[in-house]
Amino acid sequence: MTEEVFAAGTVCWTRDARADGSEQVLVLVIHRPKRRDISFPKGKLEPGESLPQAAVRETREETGLKVRLDQHLGTIHYGLSGNRRKTVQYWAVQVPRKRALEAAFQPNGEVDAIEWVPIDEVRGRLTYSADQELFDVFLKLAEHDHLDSFSVTLLRHGKALPRAQSGEPDHLRPLTDFGKAQAAALVPILDAFGPRRIYTSTAVRCVETVRPFAERRRKPARLTDAISQDSWGAGELAGLRELIAAIVSRGKNVLLCSHRPVLPDLARELALATGGRIGAYLEEATTLPTAGFSVFHLSRRHPEAGILSVETYPLKH
Repeated sequence: MTEEVFAAGTVCWTRDARADGSEQVLVLVIHRPKRRDISFPKGKLEPGESLPQAAVRETREETGLKVRLDQHLGTIHYGLSGNRRKTVQYWAVQVPRKRALEAAFQPNGEVDAIEWVPIDEVRGRLTYSADQELFDVFLKLAEHDHLDSFSVTLLRHGKALPRAQSGEPDHLRPLTDFGKAQAAALVPILDAFGPRRIYTSTAVRCVETVRPFAERRRKPARLTDAISQDSWGAGELAGLRELIAAIVSRGKNVLLCSHRPVLPDLARELALATGGRIGAYLEEATTLPTAGFSVFHLSRRHPEAGILSVETYPLKH
């Protein structure tokens, strides 16, 4: 039986000014002395670690850059010795130019040098064809001016106490101990995508789900009835639409915690607000288990381009 080895990495990029005042995209590559190759930052998962967490950690360890993930670029597969196969997932990462210049890189046994390379020179510098094919996906995003992106994460609350056991009105039902464990486990994987604002339904089970993450990020959780199940059940969707419109206009990473019946309407309004396609993929991305979430990526420069991509994480704990 073939052993599967999982790893994760990033394609980091930044913008820089040319001598003539125009802008160029620079992409980060690394040199590994043991393998004598040029590639992108990546590494194997540690025990209990998710792929997004590993991508962030490995990038920091190999380059000194503390990053947050943008669009998912795809997966590379290749064989290893000893009847093993490696699977590596990659994300694009935008790095502010100042941070790129100030990266605290220290040469080590794994990586002895990093270099920011003009985008049109990168493919020819990469050692492996699999990396080149992955970079082609990145190039397509650049070609359509979709590299600058932001994300909207739709999260279903953790496991709540059943109505029959709660004895409270529905919106006051708290999380079970299992639900609280789910909320704690969500923190590092949500952090990999760097939400700047946190919105939550006023229902206790939603508030308790985002509390550990809000405390970790030292950001307030903004409670709103606009995405509560009670408002949705009453057909009051104007507030939901206004919130989504404001999020798209702002163009910053956000997290919204809501309820299973509400999530499809949130995704639908997100598509409508960006001129995106309405289809079965929205239902698939919002049919989530408790504490599952989907990350919707949108173009910051061209928000009318619709939903660029969606990643779904049904959390297992």
